[in-house]
Amino acid sequence: MFTLRRWWDKNALKLLGFGTIVGGTYLLLQTQHALVFEAYNAISQPFQSQRQIDYLKTARVEQLQNELQELKNQNQQLKQLADYSATVPNKGILAPIVLHSTDNWWQQVVIGRGSADGIALDHIVVGTGGVVGRIVSVSPHTSRVLLVSDPKSRMGVAISRTRNMGILQGTRTNQAVLQFFDKRPTVKKGDVVATSAVSQLFPTGLAVGRVIEINLNKSPAPEAIVEFTAPLNALEWVTVHPHDPRAVVPVITTAPPATPPKLPAKLP
Repeated sequence: MFTLRRWWDKNALKLLGFGTIVGGTYLLLQTQHALVFEAYNAISQPFQSQRQIDYLKTARVEQLQNELQELKNQNQQLKQLADYSATVPNKGILAPIVLHSTDNWWQQVVIGRGSADGIALDHIVVGTGGVVGRIVSVSPHTSRVLLVSDPKSRMGVAISRTRNMGILQGTRTNQAVLQFFDKRPTVKKGDVVATSAVSQLFPTGLAVGRVIEINLNKSPAPEAIVEFTAPLNALEWVTVHPHDPRAVVPVITTAPPATPPKLPAKLP
């Protein structure tokens, strides 16, 4: 008995330490190191919280900077649009473009204004730089716009410098084909193209684009390629203006040529 007691006194601390190690190892295995993680979190919590706060502050500053830049860009677009819309006789309705598709971006878009805002069929749509299209369908709060770049869009236009007239048709791009009425029109690259009095769908004098290519030998009529001055693929805001095609009486403002060309039975 005395010998056992002496052995216990001598090895008790070792056994206790060994038991602690075995018990701790078993506990770690059972809790899948949760205790270690908890201890690490408890120790690092003050530093971790500060890092998170700094990260969130940085993210918030970047968000505000991006939002400020976006507001500046929108403000610039709206200012340019207001400056251009001031040249159109009728008062317009400001409208955002709310829907477009990558497949038909050059054909139709939807704006966030409708009949509840006073928009109706055949109202014209202009953007920064010139004419954009016309309203072809209306709901109470949205409207669909047929863009001037749509092949179904045809409008009477004139070369501003010489008053040679023709029909402009979209090509699903930022360019359109102008087919002249005159057999030998006076036109050159850079000439400004605007809506003319022969068109009933658009009022006279709206900027459309500039001539970038000419083919006077094209059959059956001379043609020019016109690039739109309104950046149709970049617009976010437009202005809608009232227009009643029935109230427009086409007027030819140029002297007829020696051999008058045959005009379409019904002008667009």
